[in-house]
Amino acid sequence: MEDGGRAHTAIVGWACTTLCLVSYVAAFSQGASLSACSDMMPRHLRVQLHSSNSNYVAVHTNMSFYFPGDKVPVTVRSTRDYMGFMLQARKVSNNEIAGTFIFLPPGSKLLTCFEDGDTVTHSDKSLKRNLSFIWKAPDQPIGDIKFFISIVQSYFVYWAKIESAVVAQGGQN
Repeated sequence: MEDGGRAHTAIVGWACTTLCLVSYVAAFSQGASLSACSDMMPRHLRVQLHSSNSNYVAVHTNMSFYFPGDKVPVTVRSTRDYMGFMLQARKVSNNEIAGTFIFLPPGSKLLTCFEDGDTVTHSDKSLKRNLSFIWKAPDQPIGDIKFFISIVQSYFVYWAKIESAVVAQGGQN
């Protein structure tokens, strides 16, 4: 009977662990959590951060400057498929998240980190490669900005805060 009790305990323990892991994975398959807003780091179990110098993803825009209220196209290009992402625009002066995203590709959704629509994340775990967004600058001047993206290639491999070139605010003195 003692062996049967141990087997039962082992099966119950395995089932509980499996259910916990499955629910944890499922939670991130529908987008980044709010806990990632400030540092853009995935909150997966035992993930492996890769150097942003060795990434295969580029985030850029065809605009080198913008004015308050402008709509800025943002593209993310990759040479490999990835499953998850988080995209933000941040002020160069103080690293605060700025502006809102007004156009999103399929497989993505808005996330509210500090203001409605200031962050975009994945909405499913389908494979992604090249994505296009439109970011709307605030109506008041905020200074120069950069776009940042964190990419999750798989549950265990990611790149954090890959940055675009600076997009200068036009009309500054």
